[in-house]
Amino acid sequence: MSQETIAVLLPDETSVELPAGSSSADLAAAIGPGLSRAAIAARVDGELHDLGRPLEQGARVEIVTRRDDDPDALFVLRHSAAHVLATAVRQLHPGAGIGFGPPIEDGFYYDFDVAEPFTPEDLERIEATMLDVVETDDGFERREVSREEAEELFEDDPLKLERLGEIPEEETISVYRDGPFLDLCRGPHVPRTGEVRHFKLLHAAGAYWRGDEKRQMLQRIYGTAFYSEEALQEHLERLEEARRRDHRKLGRELDLFSIQKDIGPGLICWHPRGARIQLELRRWIERLLETRGYEFVYTPHVSREALFERSGHLQAYEENMFPSMRGEGDKEAYRLKPMNCPAHTLIYASRQRSYRELPLRLSEIDSVYRFERSGTLHGLLRVRMLTMDDGHIFCTPDQVEEEIFTALDLVDEVMTTLGLSYRLDLATRPEKRIGSDDVWDRAEASLHEALERIGVEYGVDEGGGAFYGPKVDIKFRDAIGREWQGATIQLDFNLPERFELEYIGPDNAPHRPVMIHRAIFGTLERFTGVLIEHFAGAFPVWLSPDQVRVLPVTDGHAEGAAAIVARLREAGLRAGLDARSDTLSYRIRDGELMKVPYLLVVGDRELEAGTVAVRVRGAEQKQLTMPVDEFVTEVSEKVRAKALDAHLG
Repeated sequence: MSQETIAVLLPDETSVELPAGSSSADLAAAIGPGLSRAAIAARVDGELHDLGRPLEQGARVEIVTRRDDDPDALFVLRHSAAHVLATAVRQLHPGAGIGFGPPIEDGFYYDFDVAEPFTPEDLERIEATMLDVVETDDGFERREVSREEAEELFEDDPLKLERLGEIPEEETISVYRDGPFLDLCRGPHVPRTGEVRHFKLLHAAGAYWRGDEKRQMLQRIYGTAFYSEEALQEHLERLEEARRRDHRKLGRELDLFSIQKDIGPGLICWHPRGARIQLELRRWIERLLETRGYEFVYTPHVSREALFERSGHLQAYEENMFPSMRGEGDKEAYRLKPMNCPAHTLIYASRQRSYRELPLRLSEIDSVYRFERSGTLHGLLRVRMLTMDDGHIFCTPDQVEEEIFTALDLVDEVMTTLGLSYRLDLATRPEKRIGSDDVWDRAEASLHEALERIGVEYGVDEGGGAFYGPKVDIKFRDAIGREWQGATIQLDFNLPERFELEYIGPDNAPHRPVMIHRAIFGTLERFTGVLIEHFAGAFPVWLSPDQVRVLPVTDGHAEGAAAIVARLREAGLRAGLDARSDTLSYRIRDGELMKVPYLLVVGDRELEAGTVAVRVRGAEQKQLTMPVDEFVTEVSEKVRAKALDAHLG
């Protein structure tokens, strides 16, 4: 091969010869005109590149085309849409400071330093200007520059200069221009602004620069983009459905919980109806754990700071812990516990253990405290006081596989009961961690081997492990297709070492146990928030705060209706009487808005016949009449079976 040509490899291992200096766009054209028209970027040796970047000899190249089901294709489009957004803002606000503009899951955002927050009317004007930018169809031109040249280009933009100062000396510095807008950016982008046709600006919000509460407040504009109008509209419909299901909105409407200003952000007050959901979930998981051989423990909410130094939390997790506290006369500082594991290791170490006692399974369903940044707090999904169904298993190395299998079986029972599909990810060592690489090698190998032998499918989340060990994360999907982080199963060789845990083996010698951390719900706050959105507030009968509401037609029927309520309660059902002076239609409507599964209307006819007129939530048949005993039997069976629907008959 001459120096005037290069050879590159396609995904099928086919070699293609091109003139030296050729780009991915040239490769696409050489393969065929259809691919050339559809191409928007390329994967070169596993990295996303612009179509116009020159290819190197021997590069492996895969052309990325316009597809709404390809995350890489959407990444490039949304990154480009963020630049179109910045171009439009700079046209309307020439003095706007430019922060970051990354693609994110389901969309993109860009941060701007402007004098006033963006209003909905501003977003309309910006979106209209974006359409003008798209119509000009300017190319995204990439150029590599020296650090000195970059400093000159962005001398009037302090946010960009700060970012420039963080780029390592050995890293290539690139800038992109589309029309009049120039940005410091790694790329890649679609070839031209005209590719960004199907987009929508969603909302604006304040955001601290670099997420630091001590820095200036910027204005962040969120948007989304797709390759087709159909995909965009489907996404906007999903967003509208998500807003309808928002657990914060439903939490207020259904009187489930509140976050009180006088108490503080991220700290949840559960109202009686929400507390009932918590109680039912707690009772359920406790029964499931008891059948699987768990013992329940309770540990203090505060501990000496030295405990968390020994466990490694202070070294690797201090930024998420509440500050230390020291009472008058105390020689040592104390901390609120962010996790239960250090105390559980001390319970294990409180006496000598034999291999015959293992596995020892400890569970504590209680609150822990994490100092999440105020900007990250979000309803029940990110809080500062977390109620965990926490569990720690101490076992021999030979028992690890069976314990992981048992934990996954428990996950499956919980997810199946609630009608949730899920998948598994094996999360490996993070950059910030405790323990030697040898210990991590052993832990990751053990988890890999266990999952392989169990025969479950799983993905790999590189760097997503806990600071003390690798883990299996369970990701589940809700009713509208969103994915959530749920249960986690973590394998830990580090804490047994740090706490010098031992058991006496069959050889009468001391051995080091393995520790497995696991939480099935994760936290009750987050899990409840997800369930509110999954069920849109219409919980299954067994989990519903109010299962039955009895409505007397008039005051004269109240006594008979109260007797029916008593009968229902005797059967173990959560029943209430609504004998308010409001009209029957108003009370029925109120029961429907509160998503009560069964509304029982009681008048002369029903009291005489020993029946009830039943209105079933979500049923096509508005009302059916049935004997009280038959109703009690059917609903009790629904509760016992933890049925997902409320239908009768």
